[in-house]
Formats: sequence, C-alpha cells, structure tokens
Amino acid sequence: MAIDPRRSWLSSALLLLLLPLLNVVVDGKTLKRDVKVLNEIKASLGWRVVYAWVGEDPCGEGDLPPWFGVTCSRSTVGDYKVVTELEVYAVSIVGPFPIAVTNLLDLTRLDLHNNKLTGPIPPQIERLKRLKILNLRWNKLQDAIPPEIGELKQLTHLHLSFNNFKGEIPKELANLPELRYLQLHENRFTGRIPPELGTLQHLRHLDVGNNHLVGTIRELIRIEGCFPALRNLYLNNNYLTGGIPAQLANLSNLEILYLSYNKMSGIIPSSLAHISKLTYLYLDHNQFSGRIPDAFYKHPFLKEMYIKGNSFRQGVNPIGVHKVLELSDADFVF
Repeated sequence: MAIDPRRSWLSSALLLLLLPLLNVVVDGKTLKRDVKVLNEIKASLGWRVVYAWVGEDPCGEGDLPPWFGVTCSRSTVGDYKVVTELEVYAVSIVGPFPIAVTNLLDLTRLDLHNNKLTGPIPPQIERLKRLKILNLRWNKLQDAIPPEIGELKQLTHLHLSFNNFKGEIPKELANLPELRYLQLHENRFTGRIPPELGTLQHLRHLDVGNNHLVGTIRELIRIEGCFPALRNLYLNNNYLTGGIPAQLANLSNLEILYLSYNKMSGIIPSSLAHISKLTYLYLDHNQFSGRIPDAFYKHPFLKEMYIKGNSFRQGVNPIGVHKVLELSDADFVF
C-alpha cells in the first residue's frame, strides 16, 4: 500500500515540534527538572561534602548507582524516573536551606537532619504537595515557621526540633489533616500553643517542650473532642501556668504526659488516673500542692509518676524510678 507523502510529512513535522518538549521532560530517563535541581545543589559549596554524588544523573546512569541518599521511582504519567526521596543527614552540610529542593515536586520524604543548615525555611516549601515526611531537626535553622507549611496536606511527620526557630507556633499546622507526629522541642517558640492543633484527628505525638511557651492546659484543650488520637504530650520546660483541668482525662489514648519544669499549680485531679493507658506522668518542678489521689497508686499501667520539686503534702510518694524518655527514630518515621 502506498504511503501518503503528505501524511508522512505531517508526522515528521510533528516529531520535530515535539523533540524540544521531550528534551525538557526527560533527560537520560530521569526527569530533566530533577537532574538540574540536584546538580545545582551538588555544585553549591556547602554540599561538596557529599562525595558519593558521582555522575550527572542522580538516579544513576550506566554502571553508576543512584546518588547517596537519593531514591527515584518510575513516574506514573510517563516512562521516566523522578526523585521521590532525599535523605542526606549527618554529613555536615552547611549553608541555608536549599530553595532548589522545593522544585523536586515528586518528593515524599525530605530528611536533612543533623547538619548545619541555617536561615529560615523558605515559603516555597508549599510546592512539595506530595511530601509526607519532613525532618530538619538538629540544624541551626531560625526565624518563624512559614505558614505555607500548612499547604502540605499529605504530611504525616514534621520534625523541626533542636533548631533556633522563634515566634509563635503557626496555627496553620492544624491544616495538615494527615499529621501524626509533630516535634517542635528545643527551639525558641513563644506565645500560646494553638488549640487548633486539637482538631488533628490522627495526631499521636505532640512535643513542644523546651521552648518559651505560655498559657494553660485548659486553653489548649478547649475545643470539644480535641486530640482524639494523642498518645504522647510533651509540654515540659516552658512557662505554662494554671492547673491540670479534669477535662484532660478526655484524652483517653494518652500514654505519656510530660509537664515538668513549668509554673503550674493546684491539685492533681483524680480523673487523670482514669486514663486507662497512662504509663508515664511527669509532674516534677512545678507548684502543685495537696495529695496524690489513691487511684494513681492502683493504676494498672502507670510505670512512673515523678513528683519532685512541688508542694505536695508530706508522705506523698513517687512511682518508679525517674528516667529521661528517649524515643528512637523508628518510633516516628514509620
């Protein structure tokens, strides 16, 4: 059958028009955008410590493996690879947070913890719509947390502890419907803890210890039905005042309650002993008074109740031997 020359010419013309577009999309089977971004980061002074980044393609080319800490996946919309995870931690990276990372639009995990990153988190972080895990703890990041983080609707883990963040904890974090772990301890946050965080239906772990926060627990749990899944609540080493409201017992899944080193006062409500899963209760170094209800001493799961540094009646005894709770990365990342 004869080939229509006009149709053949048209096909060739269309191919010529599409070639530049294909070059934009794919570069050696890896999305050119991702290749460009990671090579740009590789060339920056503070990232030259990553010696294992060999070659031009971060997803690997020829006999070269993918770059250290880079995970690639096959795109769901085309026959090419995209960068889905970037885990480069504890390698002494210095300098500001790399804004170019926010162009890796398929990222689901970004882990740069235990480096020497400085400056703020850029508002462009909102571009990473598929991000589920953001781990930036143990750096030297500073300024306020950008409210744009509230646009990362798939985020489940947010680890920003051990930095120099300041200002108020943004209430926009309550816009993260899938959030399960929120670690903000060891920073310089001020103001009150947003009660809006209580609307997060899946939040299991909230740690805002070792900051400069004020307010009361009553203000934090004022929303009806708040914190339905919360297991661990760390409020220690702040400037919280007031007492422990009886309504705190409504957090029925609570296992760890850490209130040490605040300015709280009043008596310990007996209703707190009705939290069936409560395992660790730290009340030390506050201004609590009165007696400890007998129900605490009969609690089936309470392993430790630390009460030192208060004004309890004589004869009130602690439970267990005080120890510092340290949870492993595995408790948060998976």
